Amino acid sequence: MLAYCGLQCLKCPAYLATQADDNKLRSDCAQRWSEWAKITIRPEQINCDGCKAGGRLFFFCNSCGVRKCAVEKGIDTCALCPDYVCKKLQDLMNLDPNIRKSIEAQKRKSG
Repeated sequence: MLAYCGLQCLKCPAYLATQADDNKLRSDCAQRWSEWAKITIRPEQINCDGCKAGGRLFFFCNSCGVRKCAVEKGIDTCALCPDYVCKKLQDLMNLDPNIRKSIEAQKRKSG
């Protein structure tokens, strides 16, 4: 299960904690991400069913400009976007190099 941007939801700590309904995992994730993002993330904010599931979304994902854009354009992945690579996606790629790898793999598959 891939998010629009290429992040692998099945490997995401927020997704894993939510699906396991594990408050220890939520707490660990909130602490790590708070330190990384230099903001306060509370364990109760760690709830996500995946970017495309239509259920609960982690608050970063809920306000994600890449996700909003893909939904508005009706595309399943940024790899299919005629504006690839846009600034919004590039900003995410700068945070996590795995996003570029994932999107590039999707582009190769889609031909």
